[in-house]
Amino acid sequence: MLLRTGLLGYGIAGRVFHAPLIAATPGMELSAVVTTDPARRAQAQAAFPDVPLPHTAEELFALDLDLVVIATPNRTHVPLALSAIEAGLPVVVDKPFAPTSADARRVLQAARYRDVPVTVFQNRRWDSDFRTIRSLVADGALGAVTRFESRFERWVPDVWDNWRELGAPEEAGGLLYDLGAHLVDQAMELFGPVATVYAELDRRRPGVEVDDDVFVALTHMNGVRSHLWASAAAPHHGPRFRVLGSAGAYVSDGLDRQEDALAAGKPFDDLSTSGRLVLPGATEEIVGLPGAYSEFYRLLVAALRDGGPVPVEPESAVWALEVIEAAFTSARTGQVVSL
Repeated sequence: MLLRTGLLGYGIAGRVFHAPLIAATPGMELSAVVTTDPARRAQAQAAFPDVPLPHTAEELFALDLDLVVIATPNRTHVPLALSAIEAGLPVVVDKPFAPTSADARRVLQAARYRDVPVTVFQNRRWDSDFRTIRSLVADGALGAVTRFESRFERWVPDVWDNWRELGAPEEAGGLLYDLGAHLVDQAMELFGPVATVYAELDRRRPGVEVDDDVFVALTHMNGVRSHLWASAAAPHHGPRFRVLGSAGAYVSDGLDRQEDALAAGKPFDDLSTSGRLVLPGATEEIVGLPGAYSEFYRLLVAALRDGGPVPVEPESAVWALEVIEAAFTSARTGQVVSL
């Protein structure tokens, strides 16, 4: 039996990631899409001509569904998730889970009360280069890791006309919430809880209302230091990853290719990125493990059918939000924040 899935939102998240991944996952069916934007409704109709397009979330929740995916602006994540839970519908929330960790805990409390599964779309846990690093670290190929460096750097000199660029706190806009949600999640996935946070947040482009140039330094409880960068004002890009250990290092450049393939409507499975394994006296070019965004929904199907774990435990998204909040505090005060 197919899991009948309703999708809320058809912007970049809904159109590029969720809709094609849902449609491509065995055991799932894209059953309805909600978007109020006329151009996006036309796009959804063209891509999925047989899929109904209800106008409101209330209309969507009234349908016979097994799952709801929330891919709407950040300010709507919490109210829509609470409505889905109240309707008894399992829910996927795109990152960031919520504008604050307190909001996220409120959603989890409601989900536990109603016994409704909730998960968060942290797709970049399945990036090719990140999967490769996870494997190298687990195998001890780098020895004891001392420093983890991770970057999402772009050159976007003009401010977008987009909610992500809006400065009101409830919008949860800016790069720390956007790309930072991935950077912090990946660091914590590899090296666990964070003891201290230091951050520098800047507004570099003319007219920008939110942080568009970000540096965050984490000290994990195990002693590993993570240095994380995100920028929309970087005409030159550093390495995507640089991982330093007692026995060697791993370095990779460029971004995982799955997003571009999904956006272009091309096959997105089995795409790999290359990197360099640097050992004493030798540097080896290695092809990374293939990217696997589809694994998120494959695991979700198994969880909802068989009662297994959801692909991303929502508590991990709450912990990442606590780190992001500490980063905002650190940037405002100039102090290192302890968690």
